[in-house]
Amino acid sequence: MFEVAILAALLLLVLGGLAAAVGPSLWRRRIRQRHASQPFPAEWQGWLENDYALYPHLPADLRQKLHEYIQIFLAEKTFEPCGDLREVTPEMRLLVAAQACLLLLGMRQATFYPRLQTILVYPDAYRDSGKRVFELTKDRKARREERLGESWGSGSVVLAWSDVLRGAASEDDGINVTYHEFAHQLDQADSRADGVPPLDDGEDYSHWAGVWSDEYADFLDQVDAWESHRSQKAPLLDPYGAENPAEFFAVSTEGFFEFPHELQQERPALYAELKHYYGLDPARWVPKRS
Repeated sequence: MFEVAILAALLLLVLGGLAAAVGPSLWRRRIRQRHASQPFPAEWQGWLENDYALYPHLPADLRQKLHEYIQIFLAEKTFEPCGDLREVTPEMRLLVAAQACLLLLGMRQATFYPRLQTILVYPDAYRDSGKRVFELTKDRKARREERLGESWGSGSVVLAWSDVLRGAASEDDGINVTYHEFAHQLDQADSRADGVPPLDDGEDYSHWAGVWSDEYADFLDQVDAWESHRSQKAPLLDPYGAENPAEFFAVSTEGFFEFPHELQQERPALYAELKHYYGLDPARWVPKRS
């Protein structure tokens, strides 16, 4: 009897552990389904039509999916005003969420940035030790120490609202601070900011390494030629991507969604790799630049 009691107790411990492991995941899926099934406010749709230039071009199925993802994202993440910003308004929260969720629409399993807890919003560029200024300049050392955004693997994204708004309003300049920082969040999901986000299997990692190493090396040569005045043609992607592979992944993501036609033509292998990773083909619905 004593042995039976011990076995029963051990069984209960095992079953309890399984329930603890499976329960939260099942509970989370149900909660997300509940958020996703809520009617999308007409006022929100109007805000997106006015403020997010890409939104009207999305196919109907992707737009519906975006609505669902936005409601999940807003339910799970918190926003905090910083600097002189008094409040992160519902319209501001919506615009950040829409751009962050666009990156997730084609993924087989959208994890909704599991490490991310808080989005910190400044009214404008804020002073920090960073250098990203989102503008073309041939002297990277002369860039002012102001930031328009940051992504912290510890659970936060920091954004300058003026540039969130500017990036959403302009769909084809290759500069979008929200895409950039949330691409970093995807990259940092495995606790490493190395330009290699978590992939499905070893074959994907092998193919990724081959494509991205070649593309990054070519991009570095292109930026160097432009900065040293050996070439008058500015790179298609933001030269800030030459800082390191993580930044190259982030600026490539910006280009993928902002000017997919040009990226597909100039860097077809890179475009194909991003298309496979994001599960989307923006060239099908993003208008060509005039």
